[in-house]
Amino acid sequence: MEAFLLSTGIVALAEMGDKTQLLSLVLAARFRRPWPILGGILTATLANHALAGAAGAWVTTWLGPQLLRWLLAASFVGMAVWMLVPDKLDADDAPRSPRGSVFVATLVAFFLAEMGDKTQIATVMLAAQYTGWTAVVVGTTLGMMLANAPVVWFGERVMRRVPVRAVHVVSALIFLALGVGVLLGWS
Repeated sequence: MEAFLLSTGIVALAEMGDKTQLLSLVLAARFRRPWPILGGILTATLANHALAGAAGAWVTTWLGPQLLRWLLAASFVGMAVWMLVPDKLDADDAPRSPRGSVFVATLVAFFLAEMGDKTQIATVMLAAQYTGWTAVVVGTTLGMMLANAPVVWFGERVMRRVPVRAVHVVSALIFLALGVGVLLGWS
């Protein structure tokens, strides 16, 4: 349960102001079809985070406990620093008009945008930290949906009211605490 709750909270916070959240805003404004957009986000996130979770679980079989501990601590501290760097949506990331369905356009755009993103890296690290990578994947996916669904439904009104910088600082502090906790042997 700890892995699930921590994963949900970290990703929900980390996603605030993230490139994929901005992509959600662009998709909602462009297509104005929330259900297929949310379905595409959910499906893309599940696939992406399942791969990331499997990678995190796999890493634990290759690395010894000491090396893994140091790498995890460094990764969490690195993620804390990365959280303080604001994301911007590049012109290349903006979705084109869909040739097929809004769901497929969202699925492809979101899956590709999530590759190498903060939340994907966080999923790898959390899955390496906790043995139950399924709980991590479900938690990170829920966190992603908690951050993106309001943006899809309410768009700019939500983005204007959320102090993104404060959320990033809180996220950075949580990642820093996780890094220190790993170094100190907290599990």
